[in-house]
Amino acid sequence: MPPYSSAEWSARSLLGKLPDQDRRELLTLGVETRFEAGDVLLSEGAHDRHVLLLLSGFAKVTARVENGEASLLAVRVGGDTVGEMAAMDGAPRSATVTACGPMRARVLQPGVLRALLMRRPEVGMTLTGIVADRLRWANRRRLDFRGYPVKVRLARLLVELATTYGHPVGGGVVLGCRLTQPELAALTGAAETTVHKGLRELREEGLLETGYGTTVIRDLPHLRRIADLAPGD
Repeated sequence: MPPYSSAEWSARSLLGKLPDQDRRELLTLGVETRFEAGDVLLSEGAHDRHVLLLLSGFAKVTARVENGEASLLAVRVGGDTVGEMAAMDGAPRSATVTACGPMRARVLQPGVLRALLMRRPEVGMTLTGIVADRLRWANRRRLDFRGYPVKVRLARLLVELATTYGHPVGGGVVLGCRLTQPELAALTGAAETTVHKGLRELREEGLLETGYGTTVIRDLPHLRRIADLAPGD
């Protein structure tokens, strides 16, 4: 196994949050596997129980809605886990996770994970905190749908993606995940045409640059103000 540093992962991910000793032990567990773009890591409704510890890459979490279409729920990047809910409660998978490019992950069977949590309760506390953060994130999205116009919802989402998954570049922050306009529409609860208009306005205001597969936030403090977010939010 190659050496890793916590700097390789988001500070809000499991691998980014854990102390060095806990992280090193976690990275020795399970079996490393690779995925390519379009590979399904986990399937909605499946009854398997393993957890995937993402080491690199970017995946999308989707679920079927009433009309049968897939709706984007979240994104996950290296340092995150996926599948922990089924491992904890034994229920069928609640969503599908799909690789958006080459990925590496370690596959942890539920017994291996439980034994680790018994040996190192700090890992369990950290993982529980991350699950709670994800639930709060989902609740905020629902409240945003009711309380803010689309441009503000879009700005709030971009700020959150930038602060959670972004990487500094000259004069801005590049998002660590690539989302299409339909996917941004799904995450903001808006029509695609409205999201297109909101992105155009943010570009015209010099706050955002978009290219093929890249999004760069050029003025994060100003975007926070549009998003009605305090500096520390």
